[in-house]
Amino acid sequence: MSRACLSKWRARHGQLGEAGLVDRSSAPLRSPTQLSDDLVARIEQLRRDRKYSAARIALELATDGHQVSVRTVGRWLARLGINHRRHLDVDGTDLRRPGRIMARFPGHMIHLDVKKVGRIPDGGGWRAHGRGSAQHRATGRAKTAKNGGARAGYVYLHSAVDGFSRLAYTEPLDDETAATTIAFFARARAFFAAHGIGRIVRVITDNGPNYRSTAFTRTATALAARHQRTRPYTPRHNGKVERYQRILADELLYARTWTSEAQRARALSIWNIHYNYHRPHTTAGGRPPASRLRAGVTNVMASNN
Repeated sequence: MSRACLSKWRARHGQLGEAGLVDRSSAPLRSPTQLSDDLVARIEQLRRDRKYSAARIALELATDGHQVSVRTVGRWLARLGINHRRHLDVDGTDLRRPGRIMARFPGHMIHLDVKKVGRIPDGGGWRAHGRGSAQHRATGRAKTAKNGGARAGYVYLHSAVDGFSRLAYTEPLDDETAATTIAFFARARAFFAAHGIGRIVRVITDNGPNYRSTAFTRTATALAARHQRTRPYTPRHNGKVERYQRILADELLYARTWTSEAQRARALSIWNIHYNYHRPHTTAGGRPPASRLRAGVTNVMASNN
């Protein structure tokens, strides 16, 4: 610690006591260049009443004697939630209200997705032996092998998440074809049924070829009331399973060095139990996802440990 920093904290403690050691906000006390409230109100008025673009609003403000860049006007329109004209009615009122995709009961929304991860060779890959090692080169050859293609170098993690309870089910499989996805969905449905989710109303997926296939669509509509695909390039519409996959990657897949794919697969099955029955979840009020369901395959919760 520098002498200046030590002197600063000593002066704060001498002046304010223990309260002076509490972290302070790094936000500036003054922002001289920030637009005034009247100018922001003027930007909103021009947008709602006249449907002006950001460039036109900047020009209008310049005519009034206020030099504001187009980029600044655009940022304020985004903050006000009126950056898209289609969100405004002809009279300037809002047509679109931001909302959240919320499931109302278990089985209302089942989110499916596939995450492709590198296959770990026996003995470990480059994370265990370093980049450029023999193991690393062997893994690269496996990914481009003519007889195996991408399948030889990757594992496909198929996941299903209940949107209400966040109960999750994941399997590591060899591909993401329609047949494999249909078989996984059947096993996932049995997993949810064991936890009391016997009726599935809506299945939500992205636009992957395995989910767009006729066979999967027929299976999904036979086991659920509706198969809904998200808008292209909008992964947030399937955010429940996307967030789950991020937690899976942070807490398991890349949390340690694995020596084989079989070792990671065994750890995945154990971690799945930990996620559903022991790991606290914000949606469940700091309790595991299984606590929001009436039935379960085990009664050992975090509160029983």
